[in-house]
Amino acid sequence: MSQERHIVYAVNNLTVQRVNKKAAKMGPKNREVQNKLMKGLLDLVILQFLNSKPMHGYQIISSIRKNFGVYFGPSTIYPLLNSLEEKGYIKSQWDLTNERPRKVYELTKEGQSLLSFTENSLNHICRKISNIAISKSIVNGLLQKPICSTAKAVAVKE
Repeated sequence: MSQERHIVYAVNNLTVQRVNKKAAKMGPKNREVQNKLMKGLLDLVILQFLNSKPMHGYQIISSIRKNFGVYFGPSTIYPLLNSLEEKGYIKSQWDLTNERPRKVYELTKEGQSLLSFTENSLNHICRKISNIAISKSIVNGLLQKPICSTAKAVAVKE
């Protein structure tokens, strides 16, 4: 194994150790919720990664693990990549410039349109959830429970 590969392995191993420590602190119920959310949004997470730059499968797997602390293996990611490609949201081509050929995926215009629509939809859902939380927190015209740590009780016009 080359020195460069040893360094990459060491960096990836440290990242995995940090992710595992975070997961241990999270607790099983919170971890379960996070996993369910990630499974439901996995295709969109992949599209978002590809929106920033073309990536090969292992880069996607590593990015998901690093950013979300959840591991999805090749048996989950590659069929999903094939499905996204069949739907026209991504396209792939082989990169033969390295010592090891890799299939690199990039976002298409259809994929960018889907991301834009999804972002708007998720923002709409988050606003609706926040509005429900706010309306349940209003007592005598004051917001009793802050929505975020910097919020204070404020008068609310009804």
